[in-house]
Amino acid sequence: MNEVRFDYVVIGAGTAGALMANRLSADTQRRVLLIEAGGKDDYLWIRIPVGYLYCIGNPRTDWLYNTEPEPGLNGRVLRYPRGKTLGGCTSINGMIYMRGQSRDYDQWAQLTGDPTWCWDNVLPAFRQHEDHWRGDAGQTPDAQFAQFHGHAGEWRVEKQRLQWDILNAFAAAAVQAGIAHTEDFNRGNNEGVGYFEVNQKSGWRWNSARAFLRPACTGRPNFTQWTHAQVTRLLIARDDRGALRCTGAQVCNGSERISVHAQCEVLLCAGSIGSPQLLQLSGIGPGALLREHGIQVCADLPGVGQNLQDHLQIRSVYKISGARTLNTLAHSLWGKVSIGLEYALRRSGPMSMSPSQLGAFTRSSPEHLWPNIEYHVQPLSLDAFGEPLHRFPAFTASVCNLNPSSRGTVRIRSPRHEDAPAIALNYLSTAEDRKVAADSLRVTRHIAAQRALAPYHPEEWKPGAQYQSDEDLTRLAGDIGSTIFHPVGTTKMGRDDDPLAVLDTRLRVRDGRGGLIAGLRVVDGGAMPTITSGNTCSPVLMIAEKAAAWVRENATKSISSRG
Repeated sequence: MNEVRFDYVVIGAGTAGALMANRLSADTQRRVLLIEAGGKDDYLWIRIPVGYLYCIGNPRTDWLYNTEPEPGLNGRVLRYPRGKTLGGCTSINGMIYMRGQSRDYDQWAQLTGDPTWCWDNVLPAFRQHEDHWRGDAGQTPDAQFAQFHGHAGEWRVEKQRLQWDILNAFAAAAVQAGIAHTEDFNRGNNEGVGYFEVNQKSGWRWNSARAFLRPACTGRPNFTQWTHAQVTRLLIARDDRGALRCTGAQVCNGSERISVHAQCEVLLCAGSIGSPQLLQLSGIGPGALLREHGIQVCADLPGVGQNLQDHLQIRSVYKISGARTLNTLAHSLWGKVSIGLEYALRRSGPMSMSPSQLGAFTRSSPEHLWPNIEYHVQPLSLDAFGEPLHRFPAFTASVCNLNPSSRGTVRIRSPRHEDAPAIALNYLSTAEDRKVAADSLRVTRHIAAQRALAPYHPEEWKPGAQYQSDEDLTRLAGDIGSTIFHPVGTTKMGRDDDPLAVLDTRLRVRDGRGGLIAGLRVVDGGAMPTITSGNTCSPVLMIAEKAAAWVRENATKSISSRG
């Protein structure tokens, strides 16, 4: 078995990993290795925004996970995409730029006992890597732009390059229903209705590989990148005093196994599914589960793979008339030709679309003190993701509970790294979540009944206006609900006295005995103690930004102490 040595080993070249590799390799005195199980992001459909349709469910770009049968979804199994390529999920996701609400981060600070994670202290990390369109030459930023947004970073944020009459009508109806119009969802309170901003550049998808790896990292002699290289387990050693240290990782590149050693730290950025799986395979996790699969327990951490949270969207479909929708446009030859020409000539139109174009944040019922549901509204409809578009004109108003109380798990099925873990979300498993589901469908109906939509004669096709009771609506939510692919929380950070806290507040892995496993951090969405109120990509970048600063700070202290 070959052995190689680096200062830092970053596992996973996705949302967090690409940023971590960029920041750590900026120190030319440190050798950085970035390991990615998937291939390069040179597949054309990664670049074209609508190409997510061809990337999800494609082994070239997707891990091809499925959930366990979900009781709350009436026994259904869901496809559960996770990016397997440079850029990770940013190569296949919905491209929506969304930070969440200030209260999300203030809650993190309260739960962890560390003010580092409050809104005022995470906002600079968001701004640090942001390249917001409002700062472009020729634009006139409002007075609060510099307070909330950045323009010198790598993470491009743009307006969408499309408009749909039916979406404009839905936005107007939402205003008539009491939801104020907003131009910016990312100032700490995202209540309102408006078009989402997206991570695109001139009509192309902007993923973390383009933002952080090329050309910055690839031009650095101290940076090495491996693709088609899967980490099979972490290397954990115990010193003479019994203290644990992660010394590196074992990697399989298809032809040989390589032991990679990290002189400073291993940064596990494999995502909310991959990171707990790899920890468990390495003997870090619930002791009973590890022993069940014949894995020696290095650190008995019951929280590894627990606390899984996700946003379940409930997809209401309304048939309409008198407006153009993608359903009818995509089913005619001229429509297809016009779609292709518009994108080829102007990088706009349906091929530049994110999966959802219009957003709204509001309350499912009056007793909520803050927006607790989010809408993703689309000028199209289909039976399920990946299925053909319907042939009748329609729009879909998908609504999700932003702060679900249901919790799921990620658990290995065997000691083999090739075997996908069991992913159980346990959607709608609490009375609170079931009530929000039923109430949110009523909010959708309230919006659809406003006069702004009346010219289009909306007719509820799913779930069906005949269903009115909480029991009926909850059952129907289970039939039409689907994930928005926002798994978080499976290696959460927390206080020392939290039995399910896997990480401390600087994302270092605990050893199960009151100490830490030296040289190992988890930097991805799994670190979140609770899910953010919106799409989760940008919060993961913020987490990575803060983690990279801590890692470099730690290295500086180590050099000073040796000096």
